[in-house]
Amino acid sequence: MKNISKNIIMTLACSLFLGQGFARQIAPVDASIYEGVEINMPKVLLPSFGEYEVNIRDFGAKGDGQSKCTEAFAEAIQAVQAKGGGKVTVPRGIWLTGPITLKSNINLHLEEGALLLFSRDFDDYPLVNTSFEGLNTVRCISPINAYEAENIAITGSGVIDGNGDAWRLVKKGKMTADQWSKLLKSGGVLSDDEKMWFPSEKSKKGYTSSSNFNVPDLIDPEDLASVKDFLRPVMVSLVHCNKVLLDGPTFQNSPAWNIHPLMSENVVIRNLEVRNPWYSQNGDGLDLESCKNVLIYNNTFDVGDDAICFKSGKDQDGRDRGIPTENVIVKNNTVYHGHGGFVVGSEMSGGVRNVHVSNCTFIGTDIGLRFKSTRGRGGIVENIYISNIDMIDIPAEAIRFNMFYGGNSPVLEEDQEAEVRDETPMPVTEETPIFRNIYMKNITVSGAGKTAFFMGLPEKSLENVRLEDSYLVGNEGMTIIDGAGIKIKNVAVITKNSPALTIYNSQNIQVEGLKFGGDSKAALRIFGRLTENVRVNKSDFKNIETQIFQSPELTNGAVKIK
Repeated sequence: MKNISKNIIMTLACSLFLGQGFARQIAPVDASIYEGVEINMPKVLLPSFGEYEVNIRDFGAKGDGQSKCTEAFAEAIQAVQAKGGGKVTVPRGIWLTGPITLKSNINLHLEEGALLLFSRDFDDYPLVNTSFEGLNTVRCISPINAYEAENIAITGSGVIDGNGDAWRLVKKGKMTADQWSKLLKSGGVLSDDEKMWFPSEKSKKGYTSSSNFNVPDLIDPEDLASVKDFLRPVMVSLVHCNKVLLDGPTFQNSPAWNIHPLMSENVVIRNLEVRNPWYSQNGDGLDLESCKNVLIYNNTFDVGDDAICFKSGKDQDGRDRGIPTENVIVKNNTVYHGHGGFVVGSEMSGGVRNVHVSNCTFIGTDIGLRFKSTRGRGGIVENIYISNIDMIDIPAEAIRFNMFYGGNSPVLEEDQEAEVRDETPMPVTEETPIFRNIYMKNITVSGAGKTAFFMGLPEKSLENVRLEDSYLVGNEGMTIIDGAGIKIKNVAVITKNSPALTIYNSQNIQVEGLKFGGDSKAALRIFGRLTENVRVNKSDFKNIETQIFQSPELTNGAVKIK
């Protein structure tokens, strides 16, 4: 009797243990992620899955890198979904496949040594209606895609490779002579000026049929099949999804953007390595668009364009959608190459608000903190809190606000001309972008082309931006143009050959505890006939007459020294 009771107890204990082990299959969010967060947002919900599990080998998949496993993935996902959900396991091997569509309650799990390699055959990717770069358009279906799915995940320690080099156009100026020579030998066609390589004639035709970046708007929609190869998909497209987890794998070599959650909520992106070649056109890492309640932490990015980028639609399409990106925490991420480390815009017509960014490191990133928009966008970016950011070897600006963005790379490429500020005020309408209430503190920059650049619009100033308790070293100091209510407090600016701070056509600027060093004679340069109420502390300057330059065009009282 005792043995029977003991067996029952052991059975119950094992059941509880297995149940607990299963519950731990998806690790909870570390409570520290919510610590010190200024925004009021709900706890993000994680997905959970049933115990049913299959291996793609059981559906005929071969991990030889040659046999397409598209049907095996589809059948495995269908089988798990039919059982109420669970795990689709991808074991060690090279698994060549066409597009994979995730369904609700599916955890696609890549074991160590698993390489998920997407096909180079464009015929595997039919055209679908979607959104790209904030516009409603048509593209090839994404290698990994989900629509209106709930409770989905991609987990494990394997690698997901989008075979992006099969799709991407490449600029000659971004490659060495040897790389360019090798690319030409691989096939493809050249642009008429021989400065750009395309994988096919269809790809070239799409490029020449586009006046608006990557959307071929110069041909009829009925003819899009003739430029299909140009319509590169994002690698991971998650549209209208809820309770999404990406945890562990490496995502690399995407045809266009790498990871694109769109109009989704309860999204957790953690412990990823996200990579694209530095020369990759539109080779963004993560583009979070019109999403809410999101956690992004413990990731590493090394990409060809913006790394962590927040968007919400472009121009009229974005305003019609009217869905902001909101309630997001970004913590403990490292960015190497990229056009921007943390980025907002330029497609932000639905707004971006309630964002916390902290404890991130940018190493050799073109721009560290990047905010960009232009006339015609509309949208409001507000309530952004950024702290404890470390940057080193930043070629352009450590911090940049640019309201005249026209698509240029931060470091101008061979075919690009500098974007020009138009000083003529325009009417303020729904098309006027608004950036306000942005707070930055504890920013450390060890080497940048320019320490900080704050530029609003003549008709709509950059409003209520604060930079506090920071140490910035760069070739050039800070600049404020068309700003209002900007506060610089306890900031050290060490430059080689420019003033620590230049202020132009800005109002209600407060400078307190400014420390400066370098070769420039003037620490503070203030000019512009619209400049008004710039307040500085006398104690910050040893010699007011030589260290503060005031343009003669300033009205009396424009600069107040206390």
